[in-house]
Amino acid sequence: MKGYYFITDSQLSRAGNVSDVQQAVAAGVAVVQYRRPKASTAALFAEALVLRRLCRGALFLVNDRVDIALAVEADGVHLGQSDLPIAAARLLLGRGKTIGLTVHSVKEAAEAAAAGADYLGVSPIYTTQTKADAGPPAGIALIRQIKQLVKLPLVAIGGINLANAPAVIHAGADGICAISAVLTQADVRAEIGKFQRLFQ
Repeated sequence: MKGYYFITDSQLSRAGNVSDVQQAVAAGVAVVQYRRPKASTAALFAEALVLRRLCRGALFLVNDRVDIALAVEADGVHLGQSDLPIAAARLLLGRGKTIGLTVHSVKEAAEAAAAGADYLGVSPIYTTQTKADAGPPAGIALIRQIKQLVKLPLVAIGGINLANAPAVIHAGADGICAISAVLTQADVRAEIGKFQRLFQ
């Protein structure tokens, strides 16, 4: 989970998910999360199959949809608080798959760790327009608090850009995601590289 954590966004993308994932993998990301909330199941399956083949050397995770993850033999899923419980997802996916969960508080982080999550997405750190239901920003203090409580990798997301990313990393984030800061730029690979270098 170390470094830039890549999440697709069809609405923000300038070149499409396939091109974006190719650029992300070329930039050396460790994780690609496929997120496309408004697509049909058929469209999700078809695109996930393509993206899965592109992710050589990177974990390919599917957002929310355990069925799609199973169908395309993804490396795992990333779940939200209103999705399938971790225990049920684990039962379906098996022990060898990665399961991440988005948390918004210390309490949710502790529950996720106890339930067997492999890593946590801590969100939103700052105000974000990318996800309409993201909720109020938690700030970097939440990263520090969760880091003291659990030993799982933490991926910070929400309103992160090149200016505030160093503070997020310093607070203890193992990975960061900055969707709009990357996908709205002409050169996705180059923008990811700028974030990757912050971890060196």
